[in-house]
This record gives sequence, C-alpha cells and structure tokens, in this order.
Amino acid sequence: MSGAWWPRSDDLAAELPALVEAFDTSWGRVTRLTAHRDTWRHASSDLPVDGHTVRAAWLTSGFDPHAVRLFAYGVGRQDLLVVPPETAHATAHRLMSAAADPARRLTASALLAV
Repeated sequence: MSGAWWPRSDDLAAELPALVEAFDTSWGRVTRLTAHRDTWRHASSDLPVDGHTVRAAWLTSGFDPHAVRLFAYGVGRQDLLVVPPETAHATAHRLMSAAADPARRLTASALLAV
C-alpha cells in the first residue's frame, strides 16, 4: 500500500474529485484508476474531475475490494487502502497510519483484518 483514503460515502463520482485534486498537485495528474465494482455505487468508466476526466477500470475479481489504484501518466501508480466510510475515527486513523508504513507489506483486506 502507498497510503490510505477514507471517503465519506460509496459514491465514487462524488468522492473522487477531492482525492484526485490532492494527487494532481502533489504527485502528478491522475488519469486512470482501478477499483472493485462491488465497493462503489454504480459509476461510469469516465469520471469527470476538475479540469479533466479519470478513466476507471472496474474489476469484479482479482482485485482487492478494499483498495483503489491510481495511475498518473509517466509517473506511476499509487495503491491506496480504502477505509470503509462507516469506520470509527480511531480505527480509521490507525488503518491510515498502518497503510502508510512502508515496513508493512499487507494487502488492503489484510490491513482491515488486523
């Protein structure tokens, strides 16, 4: 994991712009993402964000349902733990710290299970 994201809902179209804005300014323009279909309310494959569109690849198997993968052209990718929206504050903060720890080599689902 490269870090964590704690969206406030399962509406990716509503939640994504703030996440992308943070990455666009600190890392590189996010152009694509991969996510598990069952984690999010139905969303299109083209997600408008401020100034551009993020292309989404929706997977139903072989991808951790508690993760999102962001891609920036020419920069690389970031894998983020998606902390479920209903998670208590203390638990969410613990999960976000654990996901950002480079010594931890766990999948998103494994981090949630610990």
